[in-house]
Amino acid sequence: MPLYKTITPKKNTTIYIWKITESFNDLNTQFLTENSLNRLNGMRSELHQRGFLSIRHLLKVAGYSDDDLYYDNLGKPHLKDGNYISITHSFIFSAIIISSTTQVGIDIEKQRDKILRIAHKFTTTEDYNHLTNDEDLVRKLTIVWGAKESLYKIYEQEGLSFLQHIHVEDFTFDDLQTTATVTFKENKNSYLVYFLEFEGFTCVYAFDELLN
Repeated sequence: MPLYKTITPKKNTTIYIWKITESFNDLNTQFLTENSLNRLNGMRSELHQRGFLSIRHLLKVAGYSDDDLYYDNLGKPHLKDGNYISITHSFIFSAIIISSTTQVGIDIEKQRDKILRIAHKFTTTEDYNHLTNDEDLVRKLTIVWGAKESLYKIYEQEGLSFLQHIHVEDFTFDDLQTTATVTFKENKNSYLVYFLEFEGFTCVYAFDELLN
């Protein structure tokens, strides 16, 4: 079982990370609801299918089944027992974060040069002109994207813009955390977000808890 890492960032909250090394057939051993089976069969990419199935294995590790998971009309995942969950997968890694006390968001991204071409769509690129090393710039922008994605998953509100409404404060790689501000519908709130890097991937997660 390639459970890659388990993290308990705070009481009543756990992160489970899976490294997807199995074939589709090896992963396709979990009971799936009719809705999940239809979603799986509708995926054209086997990589996407394997990511979908690995999430179901992570649910089992956490003590849940596919039947315990459902999605609202905005596509946000929920657990039937009322615990909060967020889900992510990227290439060979997938992860879930579960909390019994607060809404959570998580994102895993592969560090790729592609992010340099799309950075202007989600952040103010002038903030990173001091970085002359492309590798460091890719790493930093990937963390920024992950932070915004994690907070977006918590909010999941129509009209919330990565570029216009979510701002991530600058940080060093050694910090392993930063703050982000969400300004939306006349409300402005700041949050702590955390990140870690492994094997060329970045994982970022956040809690729906305001900074004082």
